[in-house]
Amino acid sequence: MPNLSHRRHHPRALSALACGLGLAISNAWGGGILIYEAGQEGNGLANAGAAALASDPSVLMSNPAGIAELRGTQLSANAQVILGDIRFSRGSNNQFAGNEGGNSLEYLPGSSLFVSHQLDERATLGFGMYGNFGLALDYDDDWAGRYFTQEAAVIGVSLQPTIAYQFTDDLSVGIGPRFMYAYYRTEMAINNNLLGVTDRPDGQLEYKDTDWGTGVNVGLLYKLDARTRIGLAYTSKIDLEFKDSPDVRKVSNPLLNAALNRLDVDTLELDMSVPQTVLLSIAHQLDDQWTLLGSLGWQDWSEFGDIGVEVDTDLAGTSRTVDRRYKDTWHASLGAQYQVTRKLRWNMGVGYDSSAVDDKDRTVDNPMNETWRLATGFNYQVEEGLDLHMAYTLVWLGDMDVEQTKSRSGNSLSGTYRNTALHIVGGGATWRF
Repeated sequence: MPNLSHRRHHPRALSALACGLGLAISNAWGGGILIYEAGQEGNGLANAGAAALASDPSVLMSNPAGIAELRGTQLSANAQVILGDIRFSRGSNNQFAGNEGGNSLEYLPGSSLFVSHQLDERATLGFGMYGNFGLALDYDDDWAGRYFTQEAAVIGVSLQPTIAYQFTDDLSVGIGPRFMYAYYRTEMAINNNLLGVTDRPDGQLEYKDTDWGTGVNVGLLYKLDARTRIGLAYTSKIDLEFKDSPDVRKVSNPLLNAALNRLDVDTLELDMSVPQTVLLSIAHQLDDQWTLLGSLGWQDWSEFGDIGVEVDTDLAGTSRTVDRRYKDTWHASLGAQYQVTRKLRWNMGVGYDSSAVDDKDRTVDNPMNETWRLATGFNYQVEEGLDLHMAYTLVWLGDMDVEQTKSRSGNSLSGTYRNTALHIVGGGATWRF
């Protein structure tokens, strides 16, 4: 939960934080949506079977035990791009002037690298570098919701050394400490026309910082029979702490600057937890061509949720709001693989994630909703030691109504995100030595 550390006066930061800037700090598109698509072949399966399907080293991200199934040395390099269609439309109850913000997520690139090396018949080492947490929003500077947010981004890149051991012919166990480097940034406009002062241009507030956090991924993989495997994986939470003195510019309202006499705020500290997760997956080979896949998952977004900070003022005083009312989410997915030829494999999948917020608690700095995934892709064996893969995933969030109100001044931003969607295109190669 964030807190405001009390230090010496910082006049411009104090004036902004004291008087209704709507400083709302949260993970952009984080709640309820982890990025399952990190460029690997599983892109085309909507996360179905992710903890049970061990076809390349990228399995260590979903289940560290999976690399025990890989022979020799294998290297997988991947890249993907997220193309967004996230557009806000003002409603009849909106009380803020400005445009509708445009497409707040046009594109976001990413990449990943995984390697595994078999030490002997039982033990395998692995390493992964990947980004499966965080997205970003960037609205037009003069949009109607600029006093809530203009830009928000949180990006996490994980480094995960891994060891897996095959205790029996049927049971493998794996563990991987996870080191995440995270970047956080938010920017918003300052309303210089508060408390009766008019015709003044907006000011600006920017907050950014980086931090390292640590966690652990553990998992097991069990063969029920020659055709069926079950995977169970747990990912611990990762605690992150961002601490920065907000950069406040162009505050021209004398009443705002007078607020520094009532507050002593210089440094804003934000504590964030990347949620712990549990994933259960199954892979069942029907015959030489068809393999059926499924996954059930839980994500602990309720602990992540108390991270919002909003400072709002009227003539009666100042208030702060920190409760974002996040809740835990559930994931389910089904998929299949079809071996078209000896070299070509076709993947397909559908997935569902519940929303981390109720409709009444949705905010424009993190407009979350329940999501559906539709995915497809292919893997092609170029030669004995080289596979290529490509995939496409549609992440559908649909229509999302927003009614966000300043807690003391009472002004409301009202509207709808219509037909919201993300398009994820990825591909890569796996070398086997």
